Amino acid sequence: MRFYRPLGRISALTFDLDDTLYDNRPVITRTEQEALAFVQNYHPALNSLQNSDLQRLRQAVRDAEPEIYHDVTQWRHRAVERAMLEAGLSAAEARMGANAAMMNFAKWRSRIEVPQTTHDTLKALARKWPLVAITNGNAQPELFGLGDYFEFVLRAGPDGRSKPFSDMYTLAAEKLKMPVGEILHVGDDLTTDVAGAIRCGMQACWIKPENADLMHTADSRLLPHIEISQLASLTSLI
Repeated sequence: MRFYRPLGRISALTFDLDDTLYDNRPVITRTEQEALAFVQNYHPALNSLQNSDLQRLRQAVRDAEPEIYHDVTQWRHRAVERAMLEAGLSAAEARMGANAAMMNFAKWRSRIEVPQTTHDTLKALARKWPLVAITNGNAQPELFGLGDYFEFVLRAGPDGRSKPFSDMYTLAAEKLKMPVGEILHVGDDLTTDVAGAIRCGMQACWIKPENADLMHTADSRLLPHIEISQLASLTSLI
């Protein structure tokens, strides 16, 4: 554990999910493969669809609705719906197909293997402080065994703009009924997690990715209060 700023009082902890509490990379790779296969097999007119086509449609959706990126679930839904419309499905068929595709996506998206050390760490921390999850993504902690550790989960889109905007950080403090400065946010991203939390008045802990160096990282904007390389190091704060 390395300290860059003096820590103040800690009354609660908030956590990023993906790549902070578990390795999200294999999950996303598998989910993208299964999601594409589902859409290709949904209707004969879609069997030649490729991920490059979906990326093009995602960009078209964002061009039409610039703020849609704050809600990655809705953004994906709109792109799949457009793909089905372009393939010749009716508006009702495309809407129904996109709903089915998102249900399939959610199933694979939450097939996450959480390390035992994460369970042990969160369990220990939750005995001392209330814990909250704050995510820009669409993982559902209750579906892969982490839901019981958190007082609540905030997601970009339904609960405000995505990090590093302050919406969800501020909302977490309001729901916890405590000053934002007494919350320590833990995350792996120096922009969305560290800079976002500090700019809204929170304390920040950077859990650095393997081989990362704060002094030689392109997106280093604001120094975190503390840096750790393993989640379990947080138990030393108890």
